[in-house]
Amino acid sequence: MVKINYDLKMMEQLKKIEILENKPKLLLHTCCAPCSTMVIETLKNYFDISIFFYNPNITEKDEYILRLEEMKKYVSDIGEDIKVIEGRYNVVEDFFAKVKGFENCKEGGERCYKCYSLRMEETAKFAFENNFDYFTTVLSISPLKKANWINEIGEDLGKKYSINFLYGDFKKKGRYQEGIKISHKYNLYRQDYCGCIFSKIEAENYRKSKLEEKNKENE
Repeated sequence: MVKINYDLKMMEQLKKIEILENKPKLLLHTCCAPCSTMVIETLKNYFDISIFFYNPNITEKDEYILRLEEMKKYVSDIGEDIKVIEGRYNVVEDFFAKVKGFENCKEGGERCYKCYSLRMEETAKFAFENNFDYFTTVLSISPLKKANWINEIGEDLGKKYSINFLYGDFKKKGRYQEGIKISHKYNLYRQDYCGCIFSKIEAENYRKSKLEEKNKENE
């Protein structure tokens, strides 16, 4: 199976876009401010960007609010003319219904695929209904997320809703590392788990096991 270079596909799209007289409207799905930093930097000269914050996978309300407010604050701090649109927040009806039967999958497995699909479909649908030219997501900025899944989902949704999907593997070319630097510059809150209760438990168990290993070494 031939591995597709989605970063290259994005650059080919951007070359066609940069010669247009007016910037196309892009709906950018985001999960948090840190993951958005370098995606915004990469795309802001090509698109009229609006942020779409739709993340029912963030199962703790306080965490959800914290990430949403941090996203709004970052956009304000960088002084870009970017609107932050909040999608509906219904964990039970949206997220838990979508991943039913896959609760015990490990992080990065089929449960995550369904979560990507859920959030990206809501983005594509909103983009179509509100006359955006393109849609995409910041999810591929993470080294832990599979860019091929994300782009395959986006391509299918673009066809379903008759709207352009912007390909991308935003972690490429050092963007992930640069995003970390920007996060430190603006003192952004960086969570240590994806968002759902399952990923939180997995992260907590990992930290616990590492602490136990360290304690044994010091005995």
